[in-house]
Amino acid sequence: MQIRLALSCALFAIGLAAAAPAAAAQPALSVTGKIAGPDGGWDYVTFDPVHRRLYVSRSDGVMAVDADTGKVTSKLVDAQRTHAAVPVNRGDEIVVTSTTLGGVLIADAHTGAVLASIKTGTKPDGAFFEPVTGLVWVMDNAGGGVSLIDVKARSKIGVIPVEGALESPATDGKGRVFINVEDKGEIAVLDAHSRKVTAHFKLAGCDEPSGLAYSPPEQRLVAVCANGVAKVVQAADGKEVASLPIGLRGDTAVYDSRRRLVFVPTGADGKLSLISPATAKVVGVVRTQTGARTQALDPRSGTLYLPAADFAPPAQPGGRPTPIAGTFVVLKVGEK
Repeated sequence: MQIRLALSCALFAIGLAAAAPAAAAQPALSVTGKIAGPDGGWDYVTFDPVHRRLYVSRSDGVMAVDADTGKVTSKLVDAQRTHAAVPVNRGDEIVVTSTTLGGVLIADAHTGAVLASIKTGTKPDGAFFEPVTGLVWVMDNAGGGVSLIDVKARSKIGVIPVEGALESPATDGKGRVFINVEDKGEIAVLDAHSRKVTAHFKLAGCDEPSGLAYSPPEQRLVAVCANGVAKVVQAADGKEVASLPIGLRGDTAVYDSRRRLVFVPTGADGKLSLISPATAKVVGVVRTQTGARTQALDPRSGTLYLPAADFAPPAQPGGRPTPIAGTFVVLKVGEK
């Protein structure tokens, strides 16, 4: 009896080991290259997988980089205080948010020619193409809600009222849209079908949430907080799964479906935290560069692009540090 019991336990343990998934080896990521660009500020970065082009929203327009040749077009679109450039119409056009304009520009992605100018609100910031509505959603960081842009008609067709300073969005691709609300420390949940807010997820202990990423396999969200933590929450109900230490001055989060990781860069300390939504843990850290706080992912090569620069101390105590002339670059982070 004891022999049979021991044998049964051994076989059971072997079965459990066989059933358990093998721990995935973490990618050996590092800075593999740098692309120089003109001086000036920057914000969100986006990647067009069709034309394999990187767009960097700059203080004086949109900079474009050919991902395969490294060729830089310093000012593809001439505009002031741009924040996001969203490829649309299979990458042949881009929608650019501009706080100077108080709206968006629709531009030819090949020539940079402006095709339309559309007013949206006081401080248009982040934007993305929402697949259920087929519209570009533009988040207002001054409490103006979400403007809905019909690219084909080249017009604003409505606004979804959302209170607060809206930051980065994320979507499950099926009609649920999640938006960080910076001044309320929460995630607003919107339904693309009804075009209404359906829930508010409070992020306890999260100051000024900015970057946000959605992981489809686990149906979890990763929110970047200004106080040096990232919150992993359930997308179904907003329940917190984990609060993870990251660096300061993070601004974006990107989900990589191939590696099944969320990348979070923090500009104050030049770190790139690798977060596993499945285990809700930080599984690696890559050294980048001070100021590298936004990013875009090339889904084909797995390369991340992060704008950065060297900084001088702020002119006034408590002010922002000043980028040093001639130091702006776009970092390439990947596997050697």
